[in-house]
Amino acid sequence: MSPKSFLGEFEQMVLLAILQQADEAFALEVRREIERSAERTVSRGAFYTTLDRLERKGFVRWTDAVSQDTRRSGPLRRFAVTRAGLVALRESRKAFDTLSRGLDRLLGETP
Repeated sequence: MSPKSFLGEFEQMVLLAILQQADEAFALEVRREIERSAERTVSRGAFYTTLDRLERKGFVRWTDAVSQDTRRSGPLRRFAVTRAGLVALRESRKAFDTLSRGLDRLLGETP
C-alpha cells in the first residue's frame, strides 16, 4: 500500500458513508450517516476538510445536482467514491483485518 492511499479512520468513515448514501450522497446526508452509524458528532469543518483531502487524493469526486427538496436552495454537490477510493478502502480493510487476526478474545469478540 502506498503512503498516498493510506486512509485515516475518519477518511474511511466518510468514504463508507458516501457509499451507503449512493445517489443521495450529498454532504448533509453523508454527515448524518456518519453521526448515526458511528454515534459521534461530526464538525462541519473537519468534514469538509476531509472531503477536500479525499478529492485531492483522487478518492472522491463530486457533481453538481439539483435537490428535489424544495426547502433547499442553490446547487448541491453529489459525492461519489472513485475507483482509487475503493482500492484504498480495500487496502485499509485488509491491513486492519490482518492486524486484528488472532485477537478476537482480547478484543472481546467470539470466534
